[in-house]
Amino acid sequence: MKVCIVGISGKLGQYMVKHCLEKGYEVVGVCREKSVSKLDQWKDSITVFPGPTNDREVIKKAVEGCDAVLVVLAPWGVVDYSSGTAQAVMDFSRPGARLIFSCGWHITRDGKDKYSKGFLFLVSAVGWLARTLRFVDLKDQVKACQLIFDSDTRWTVVRGSDLEEGESQGLPVWSEHVQDPVLKSNLTRRTDFALFMVEAIENDALVRQAPAICGCQTPSALAHAGEAPEGTS
Repeated sequence: MKVCIVGISGKLGQYMVKHCLEKGYEVVGVCREKSVSKLDQWKDSITVFPGPTNDREVIKKAVEGCDAVLVVLAPWGVVDYSSGTAQAVMDFSRPGARLIFSCGWHITRDGKDKYSKGFLFLVSAVGWLARTLRFVDLKDQVKACQLIFDSDTRWTVVRGSDLEEGESQGLPVWSEHVQDPVLKSNLTRRTDFALFMVEAIENDALVRQAPAICGCQTPSALAHAGEAPEGTS
């Protein structure tokens, strides 16, 4: 199994490297040139293609021959970074490749997710401020996910809850909508978010799904054990 990790140098990307190597996968990745040194501990085990993740030529080279592509949909700047990354991955990945994308709970596939007023205000305020400062563009991440949802690729969009560091607690639980009781705790270990991404490669139940995830040892997950969809831990 050959896997490309797009956004490999970030915290989530590095956890995905660890999980992939533990499975014996061949790993290649893409990250900005200035971040390549963050991966020095694996320099003899992985291949890195330096460059912006929305650079189509870089993505074309990186995904060649890959069975799966794991993508951190980072909405950096106001240059269509997320949507450009997603489109390049879909355009150049081989037919039938598993494409797994990460984002947050603010993404909705069918419009049936129900958010608190506080959550909506926070997303709106932070999104406006970040875009005004030309730092992050959440609207472009929404655009990127819509491109994915509309595609005929074998995609999965993993929607992460709030994250924390710490030892792995195991594969997160998931559900279709963020208001589902099993997700109420809204907390996942970052390493387990990465684990879910990697495990999704060979989980056909997640093809063309947008699972919202939460840590399997959180109070809500334990209280509603057995209520999560098939394919969950």
